[in-house]
Amino acid sequence: MFGSKKKRRASPNDLMAQLRPDLSRESLGVGPDFPGVAPNPFLSSDARKRNAELRTGVLALGVLVDWREVNSNPRVVLMFDVETADGTSFRGIADEALTITELTRLAPGQTMPVRYRPTVMDHYVTLARDADPAHVQQLSDEIASRKRT
Repeated sequence: MFGSKKKRRASPNDLMAQLRPDLSRESLGVGPDFPGVAPNPFLSSDARKRNAELRTGVLALGVLVDWREVNSNPRVVLMFDVETADGTSFRGIADEALTITELTRLAPGQTMPVRYRPTVMDHYVTLARDADPAHVQQLSDEIASRKRT
């Protein structure tokens, strides 16, 4: 066609930010390299692959900053200030399905074990529900001793 311009097709993540401005990159406090929150992580092959990689990721500690309910399952997006064993700090985003009991126990400032992918560093983390408490305590002590010096 003459004079027509092809419109760039919006990605599902851009669409999610348009539908839910509270889940935009700016609102979540992450940079432009954050891929975004998937509208439905079970239907997104990228989200399924990312979640599988995160389950085997490296352990870190996350301090809960805030959370946003995505739906009434309840699926929530949790925002963490993450501190790693090597001293790296970043804003981490976890897309989780929680029970009502877990949801009612969320409190800002709460420290939780999380897993991340150090080779990707895209702000995604997941709750490390399977983490050994002794390993979590060792990591916590290591981070605390680094802050004291």
